[in-house]
Amino acid sequence: MSIGDSLAEARRRAGLSVYEVSRQTRVREPIIRGIERDDYSACGGDFYARGHIRLIARAVGADPEPLIREYDATVRSDEPVTAADLFRPVTPIRVREPQPRRPWMAALGLVLVIVIGFAAYKLISGPRHAPPANPAAAIRAGSGTHHRGAQTGHPAATPAAVSPYAHEVVVSLTASQDCWVGFTTPGGGYLTQAYVVAGTSKSWTFGYAVQMRLGNPGGISVTVDGRNPLPPGTTNPITLSLGLGGSIATGG
Repeated sequence: MSIGDSLAEARRRAGLSVYEVSRQTRVREPIIRGIERDDYSACGGDFYARGHIRLIARAVGADPEPLIREYDATVRSDEPVTAADLFRPVTPIRVREPQPRRPWMAALGLVLVIVIGFAAYKLISGPRHAPPANPAAAIRAGSGTHHRGAQTGHPAATPAAVSPYAHEVVVSLTASQDCWVGFTTPGGGYLTQAYVVAGTSKSWTFGYAVQMRLGNPGGISVTVDGRNPLPPGTTNPITLSLGLGGSIATGG
């Protein structure tokens, strides 16, 4: 039985549709259908084909290792893989011809930069409290407050600590097994993806909320804003919603 037949049969046994497998793995449906027909032309090369086979096999409950060995023995190209091949996008990038610059556009851009800079300055600086008109009265009022606090035994209030991750999401991942990881916006818009090979580490920083999809959470160590976001015993592919200020939720 071929690789594609094995994956298709395992998917049917698991009661999953191609659409459901695509949602779990973030592998596009045309690629999954092509692999089930033993057509790997849409994968973008051997490196990505192996990664897709692993993700699909784990999603449908099949052992990926025999399938990878069969791929290497029957399908793998004999040409060496270069660094350029690993980072080459599957869909060709369309390069636009440079447009002639117009003077009025440069002036408009300068005006926008000035307006945005002024708004940012006002936002950061914030309102300032005016000093009291009577410093002596302010001192007496402060002393009275301190005295009442000593009588009641209540400690003086201290400002709340600001989280170091209040304005960014920091993800660090170390793989003990090969793992696919992808990031999208909360609305599902594509941001980036990577295939982290066993024994290597990778990190990402975002200045906004994101969704993170992990293909092999059982084979990695991951922290988000300095803490482990995975529920105990997680081994199947999982999606995590990561927000600013350390907010983490599963699903989505």
